[in-house]
Amino acid sequence: MKSGRSIDNGPKLERDRSGGFGRAVVKSRYVILVIAVLLLIPSIIGYQNTKINYDMLYYLPDSMETVKGQDLLLDDFGKGAFSILVTENMTTGEMRKLTSQIEDVDHVDSVVDLASVIDPNVPTAMYPKVIRDNLKNQDASMIVIFFDDSTSAAPTINAVGEIRKICTKDCYLAGMSSMVVDLKNLCEAEEAKYVAIAVVLSLIAMMAMLDSLFAPILFLISIGLAIIYNLGSNIIFGEISYITKAIAAVLQLAVTMDYSIFLWHSYIEHIDRGFERHEAMACAVNATLTSVSGSSLTTIAGFLSMCFMSYTMGIDLGIVMAKGVLLGVISSVTILPALLLLFSNTLVRTRHKSIIPDMSRLSVRLTTKYGIYLAIFALLLIPAVIGYNNLNITYDFTKMVASNADDLPAKYTQFYTAQNKQKEDFDIATTHMIIADADIPDEEGEKMLHEIQDIKGTKTVLGIDSVAGASVPREMVPKKLQDSLIANGHQLILVNSSYNVSTEKCNKQIDEIKDVVAKYDKSAKVIGEGPATKDLINITAEDFKMVSFVSILAVFLIIFFVLQSASLPIILVLAIEFAIYLNMGISGFSGLEVPFLVPVLISTIQLGSTVDYAILMSTRYKTERSYGRAKREAVEIASATCSPSIIVSALSFFAATFGVGLYSNVGIISTLCNMMARGAIISMLTVIFVLPSALMAFDGFICRTTRGLRKKDRIAAAEAQQ
Repeated sequence: MKSGRSIDNGPKLERDRSGGFGRAVVKSRYVILVIAVLLLIPSIIGYQNTKINYDMLYYLPDSMETVKGQDLLLDDFGKGAFSILVTENMTTGEMRKLTSQIEDVDHVDSVVDLASVIDPNVPTAMYPKVIRDNLKNQDASMIVIFFDDSTSAAPTINAVGEIRKICTKDCYLAGMSSMVVDLKNLCEAEEAKYVAIAVVLSLIAMMAMLDSLFAPILFLISIGLAIIYNLGSNIIFGEISYITKAIAAVLQLAVTMDYSIFLWHSYIEHIDRGFERHEAMACAVNATLTSVSGSSLTTIAGFLSMCFMSYTMGIDLGIVMAKGVLLGVISSVTILPALLLLFSNTLVRTRHKSIIPDMSRLSVRLTTKYGIYLAIFALLLIPAVIGYNNLNITYDFTKMVASNADDLPAKYTQFYTAQNKQKEDFDIATTHMIIADADIPDEEGEKMLHEIQDIKGTKTVLGIDSVAGASVPREMVPKKLQDSLIANGHQLILVNSSYNVSTEKCNKQIDEIKDVVAKYDKSAKVIGEGPATKDLINITAEDFKMVSFVSILAVFLIIFFVLQSASLPIILVLAIEFAIYLNMGISGFSGLEVPFLVPVLISTIQLGSTVDYAILMSTRYKTERSYGRAKREAVEIASATCSPSIIVSALSFFAATFGVGLYSNVGIISTLCNMMARGAIISMLTVIFVLPSALMAFDGFICRTTRGLRKKDRIAAAEAQQ
């Protein structure tokens, strides 16, 4: 399995296994190291040229109405993203100068402010009061800026940066693109530190728990190379999400460390038996390759199950991480053996006693009082399910970006400040956009806008018919505004809402707006951050069910074929699912706001990567039972011999993720890493304490449903050992 001690089948058997792939690796170790170094060149180039997408709404499926509407906005109006600039204490002259400068910024499509709405030939008093109040009040003014590309496209991001340079201290640029800029800057400032924290903490943990001070350094070099290869090969996708980029290295380190630990354990066992180091390594490589095949498949299956999400960020992260696990396996049986042999003398000098105690006494207590541990399991299951079902899921991107915005430097929270100013000065939390038929008669168009204005939570409505109407004919509306709001037979209407995105009030308001608009134009589309987030809420609920089902089924089938048992997959999956429920249940009881992606990621990552602990112990139990040992003895041996390896694996996982979760200021990264770290510990405790009890309780059922453990098979195996 992922990590553990080989069963002692005698030197002759082990020597017979020292040929094949393992011997080829040992023989070609210098060539392997040269190739490993040379592969860094294309990997680094690929890494530097892989684009990063910071727009979480980008991953909505193309079939959704909001996505179709966004495409229509870009195709017909030449507009992709928009931002709202709030200014305070500026004169009319200063506002005109600022607007002119913004219009000259590359990739700014158009600018809508009070001057562009009001024709200088028409008295201001003739314009509806709602329009004047929409763009200016006593202390502040508002400028709506449209860009000619999408929210997170490089031209838009660059334009936002230029606008910020133009603006004074009394200007505040809100909007998704502004948030993306701050998120990008924050991630770029922190990502390298994530890796450094994970490396240092996992190094400390392994130096203490393993029997070598130097081996963990070689582990990290080997894994580090695999991580670079993985990140560099992402160039084949063109771009990856910022979440994938931020956690891929840390996650790959956490879930593939076990393969290195297993190789080390196997290699040292053979050395301690008196094997010559090259032969010992050949045996260890073959044993590792055989053992990690099943465990790596469960981890890969967990990640690939994310590809069944309709929210395509799951595909992005799932494929990248599945590729990372595969590269981790390859590195652990090629690069790491070469490094261990290269520094064999140093490894001998730096061996020490592990701090992990002998687990024999604990294993005896577990088998003696297994009923107590099963009762504790049953009691914990109830609150775990209750907490799990009461998770406080958030779809608010602001909270996902800056978990502690008040404590961050101002340069990383400009969008957050602007959002607060927008709310404070104009009571606007978000803006919806309506794309409707431009040929709706003026009177009906004006009536439609009045109905939208009357919807609870709507602050202001800006459309061609809110400017024109009985007082001002359409032809007298400034041409610049007409060009901004009418194009290719469609009209654009902006609806400013006082409700925060993803709230029940905001979602209800969107439904009411859709109902009103449909009366006048059934083909009209309501788009923007609010409607897109509402759609996101709907699809992720189904995604979670689908991904959970696929990951459980895939892991179940892998365990079924690896252990050749109909009962063990059920027991093992139930044990880890309990750990997952308990992990997320704790967050449910704590009231923590959990970003919507986190439950999906935790359920797949924790299942795929920590079920290997259970596979490891179950494999040893099955082997001991097949030798004819009594169930208590078999469980005690499995528990005592496998628990140290499980502890090393889980604590390495914990060390790699906990520090990142504690340090990160990016809300979704912090929450995800903290929950992964906690999940590793909960899975470890579940496997060490609950699984042996389950093996004791269901031994008869397991033996009847597992190949090699039926009575006649066990008798034959016992006679063969005599």
